[in-house]
Amino acid sequence: MGKILVWDLPTRLGHWLLVSAFAVAWLTGDSEEWRLYHVAAGYVMVAVMLFRFYWGLAGTRYARFSSFLFAPRQVVAYLANLAKGRPARWVGHNPAGSYAIYLLLLLGLAVVATGWADYNDIGGDWLEEAHDILSDAMLGVIGLHVAGVVLSSLLHRENLVRSMLVGYKHGYPNEAILSAKSAWAVLLGGLAAVAGWLAFP
Repeated sequence: MGKILVWDLPTRLGHWLLVSAFAVAWLTGDSEEWRLYHVAAGYVMVAVMLFRFYWGLAGTRYARFSSFLFAPRQVVAYLANLAKGRPARWVGHNPAGSYAIYLLLLLGLAVVATGWADYNDIGGDWLEEAHDILSDAMLGVIGLHVAGVVLSSLLHRENLVRSMLVGYKHGYPNEAILSAKSAWAVLLGGLAAVAGWLAFP
């Protein structure tokens, strides 16, 4: 085993753009003064998530949804072994992490949809409450995801946060992806920048 490229650049950039956009949206959610920044963060989330859906179909090996489609029993088995301190190691997303990704994408879309409707006075006051509840739920899933990453990092003795920054993990040569797909990351960055700019008059 050696150091191999696992996470392409669009996957890594999209991950951290989504983290940053949600953090900005969360911190500016109750401020009228920072309202446009809150909206801009929501637009960036939409752009990143739409790209992620595309990349889940057309991206590299471990970015594709087909590489982390797990049955519920596989998730239960993984969590049971995790609780025993003996989780199976996955080069790409593990079963529990895959469900967190799906849930975060679905919650993210629901959050921005309710936020956009509320911002444009569509649907009434209940949408504001729904937006807040969905945002809290998303924050909770993020917390569980981070806890899982920390625990898995400790048990496997590998820094999973670092791997999502640099793209490399330990594995066999035949498990590596062939390219970081940097040009697609430039496209994603441009889409996110344009989306955020659209929030400002």
